[in-house]
Amino acid sequence: MSMLRFVKRLSLYFKRGKFQAELDEEMAFHRAEGEKHLIAEGMAPKAAHYAAMRQFGNPTRLKEQSEETVGFSVESVLQDIRFGLRQLRKNPGFGLTAVLILAFGMAVSIAMFGFVDAALIRPLPFRNPDRLLFITESAAMFPQANLSRYDYDDWKRMNTTLSSLEVYGSTGFLLHMGSITAPIPARRISAGFFSTLGVKPILGRDFLPGEDRPGGAKIAILPYATWMKRFSGRTDVIGQSLTLSGDAYTIVGVLPRDFEFAPARDSEVWVPLLDRNGCETRRGCHNLDGIGRLRDGVTQQAAFADLKRVAAELERQYPDSNRDQGAFVGSLKDALVGDIRPILLTLIAGSCLLLLIACVNVASLMLVRSESRRREIAVRGALGASPKRLVCQFVTEAVLLVGSACLVGLPLTAWLMTLLRRMVPESMVVRLPFLEAVRLNAHSVEFAAVVGLLSAALLSATPILRLSAFKLKDALGEGGRTSAGRFWKRLGANLVVVELTVAVVLLAGAGLLGKSLYNLLHVELGFEPSHLAAVNVMIPDGTLPKNEQAIALYNELQRRLLALPGVQAVGITSDLPVQCNCDTDWLRFAGKPFHGEHNEVNQRDVSPAYLPTLGARLVRGRLFQPDETAAKPNVILINEALAKKYFPGEDPIGKKVGDLKLTPASMREIVGVVADVREGGLDQAVWPAEYQDVYQGTDNYFSIVVRTAQDPAAVLPSMVSTLRAMNPNMGIYGETTIDAQIQSSETALLHRFSTWLVGGFAAMALLLGVVGLYGVIAYSVSQRTREIGVRMALGAQRGTVYSMVMRQAGRLTALGIGLGLACSIGASMLMRKVLFGVAAWDFPTLAAVALVLGIAALAASFLPAHRAASVNPSEALRAE
Repeated sequence: MSMLRFVKRLSLYFKRGKFQAELDEEMAFHRAEGEKHLIAEGMAPKAAHYAAMRQFGNPTRLKEQSEETVGFSVESVLQDIRFGLRQLRKNPGFGLTAVLILAFGMAVSIAMFGFVDAALIRPLPFRNPDRLLFITESAAMFPQANLSRYDYDDWKRMNTTLSSLEVYGSTGFLLHMGSITAPIPARRISAGFFSTLGVKPILGRDFLPGEDRPGGAKIAILPYATWMKRFSGRTDVIGQSLTLSGDAYTIVGVLPRDFEFAPARDSEVWVPLLDRNGCETRRGCHNLDGIGRLRDGVTQQAAFADLKRVAAELERQYPDSNRDQGAFVGSLKDALVGDIRPILLTLIAGSCLLLLIACVNVASLMLVRSESRRREIAVRGALGASPKRLVCQFVTEAVLLVGSACLVGLPLTAWLMTLLRRMVPESMVVRLPFLEAVRLNAHSVEFAAVVGLLSAALLSATPILRLSAFKLKDALGEGGRTSAGRFWKRLGANLVVVELTVAVVLLAGAGLLGKSLYNLLHVELGFEPSHLAAVNVMIPDGTLPKNEQAIALYNELQRRLLALPGVQAVGITSDLPVQCNCDTDWLRFAGKPFHGEHNEVNQRDVSPAYLPTLGARLVRGRLFQPDETAAKPNVILINEALAKKYFPGEDPIGKKVGDLKLTPASMREIVGVVADVREGGLDQAVWPAEYQDVYQGTDNYFSIVVRTAQDPAAVLPSMVSTLRAMNPNMGIYGETTIDAQIQSSETALLHRFSTWLVGGFAAMALLLGVVGLYGVIAYSVSQRTREIGVRMALGAQRGTVYSMVMRQAGRLTALGIGLGLACSIGASMLMRKVLFGVAAWDFPTLAAVALVLGIAALAASFLPAHRAASVNPSEALRAE
């Protein structure tokens, strides 16, 4: 019979009215049967009626239990939603504040997730990207060294774990199209490069096997952007000739529009390796990077072991060039992401902490609101509402808030993503192409859904916890306020401590990042960067066949530039400072023990005026003389780092250095020692360096640096026009000031970007934390109005009341700061990879954070304390 009744109830599930009628009829039947049974036992009819009612129980409670037994009720949910909406309309200030706080916190975290998704989660747009590897050699000073071309040929032939191994290397050409001569970046690649990635041209064909060998035909593949920019997207481009540095290259293909390979994103043309350049004629010269695809069933670890075996074999065969050289194998994804991973993880962690503060802040508001609804909850409970039914109402109200915040937050997220992308300089976008893919997508919406569910759970927990501590008798009686005050002290105060703790973590993180950025931008450079302007120059092949012609060109360049208004000095160098520890040389020191080791140092070719133009300091000896050309004995300068490392406790002036075999042609005499000039990045160590006289050789690529008496940016246009007037076929590019170059370096940009964002998170966290503390203290004062009135009526002074309220605020603040500082040290240890020149437990930073938050918190607590001290005892007691 009971099963039949259940089936009957279930069939009437969507017919609410009929179900209620059936339920009332059945309940009346049971009460009547109970009454008949009592009368039959001899009880008076009236007494039997009331006894049967008592035995049956609360009809309202039983109705709700019956509905819960039947199952999920759409109507009850709709009732909860309608009630929740009425509550929000009744308290528009609460609803608007809660929605805006949540929307902002969610928008920030989802926007940061968009960057993490684009860089770290989304797979590379290649075929089976998890099988692609980044492969290079390794050395003592270069954990990821470039491959030499000879080593690449041997690695490709001798490995047994890769289905393909290909290489790419940077180069540049002078593009001649009609009257236009422009320098363009390019990449030289092995023939199977695109097929290894799984990329097919949309026009024409790929390079064929063997087309990268020396003596092969000069052919080229165009990126989509070059095709549109240089050829207006014409489909007849295949087979046309492209003049690059005086040579005709036949266009054989055009790459897809969506093809992106981050290290070569600026490339305007792709050509095969073909003939060996000057570096590639020596096994010891490294200028290529490798990519590989694993064979089926082979792991990355197996490939690493295999290539280490190959490297060891080459070291045995070529002990001079391959001494102490191993292999590096990593996922291509990790290699393309580079140093951005720890910074992105720091930013997403900071945004999630801000979201946590926003949720806790709204939870505090809901707690206050639940206190104002105590009598409502008590009445509903007295009328038979079960705790489960009340919990459903609280969950529905939390979901309404979070849903409204999502509706507001998603458009705000899209705007934030666009804003953050625009904040990133173009130079950084070129190096980090994933930034262009940052937008709202399916992953972002999924993350938003997860964030929304977690937020709703946290917001629901507060009134649910309040319900568990709820006492119906206290709520309906006069003791409810005292009970509420005790509960508030337990939960409300704890929520504020959480807010303050998280605020301290974010403030400490922002302070450490800010100090790191300051240290980075004020690191010792070894020269004066202000009032320096620079341009890069590419000379057409064949222009400088002899040293005498190169010297004449260098002298003419300097003479013309010195004639420009405001120019005080002009220098020429092969590499501008503060760029990279690269373009290295292996030195052997005459008269010192040698066991085949590679003494690797930075090598720079500079003019006699270059170091004085920078403002570098001569420590001992002399600088280059203008007449020290190839006809004179070779001389070099070294920096202090080289002198300290290889000539400790002795004067290096007059010492001789050469190649690994000390061949006569390589021998050079040290004539001077200069103070260390930072050649590498701002966060890189200063390496030993040698400076050779640019007049003693020829090079088609060099940079010119000028020191000006005025704004260096104002001199750049006249520098470029002067150089173009000398030779219209010269490529002039990369004009900038040295200050701008330093400020726009990838290291500086990433640190600045993360500092500003985490600083913004910290400012919002400070504001929300202080507001939360103010709310706790203000509510606590309102609950203790009668107590304060009694105290003052009994003679308590206003100072005593001030002290009582401020002590409460001080305890919460001290606890929040103490916990926050402990958590900050742990969090800073996790983000130590993005810190520079500052320890995770930096005392001045942590002390400053504690001081700022302490002052802000006590200032926020002063207003409630003042209000409490201004209570009129008679009015307070009368109001009670």
